[in-house]
Amino acid sequence: MSDPVVAAEPFKFYTRLVLAELTGIRATDLRQLAAAIERTPEACVYHHTHRYLQQHQYLSPEPPNDFAYWVTTVLGEKELGEELASIDTVQFCAIADLREKLVATIESYLEKKGRSAERFADPEEAFHFIKSVSFVFPTRYAAQDLPTFVDALENVAVDSLYFHIFEARLRLGKKTNDFSLWLRDSLGEEKLADEISALDPYTYTLDELRLKVIALVERRIKRKQR
Repeated sequence: MSDPVVAAEPFKFYTRLVLAELTGIRATDLRQLAAAIERTPEACVYHHTHRYLQQHQYLSPEPPNDFAYWVTTVLGEKELGEELASIDTVQFCAIADLREKLVATIESYLEKKGRSAERFADPEEAFHFIKSVSFVFPTRYAAQDLPTFVDALENVAVDSLYFHIFEARLRLGKKTNDFSLWLRDSLGEEKLADEISALDPYTYTLDELRLKVIALVERRIKRKQR
């Protein structure tokens, strides 16, 4: 049995604390909503498409994004709400692309429906834009090889998992998650990296996602031991 391959650069696990900050931007109809999504900071788009996932990490699949919820429950535009809720967030590697898709979906709906979609929310039910402000901290966990990577995954908080899977891929503009990048670049585990990258994290709770990643890594360890 050969010893595990040791990475030249260990994987260091980080976690984050998120604060919600009001921007003062609001919308009372669809045109204002589209215009605001187009100009607000990317941290706003991220917050309103991932808030449920961060706060209700035990739910799977995740509840609809804030835009879909408001359009459906406040403006009564159920059809558009369904269209916004069905946007597959996992397809996007950049907030700018997700923003463009949200705006295009609303504008297309307005063009199709015309004046019939020009409904206004009461002032107290306006959509208020909030942005996520993240503070990133190192944890005491690090991995040098696959076995220590599993050990760390079993012990880190779900906030750390969220940071390395979701924030790294979408908010930080990476094409994949931190785990896959490290496995491929530092350990040469291309197939394992691809298997983890191919997971749709939005269809799991964070604890389920943790178990799924651990299972993939442990399966690879057993194969290497044969």
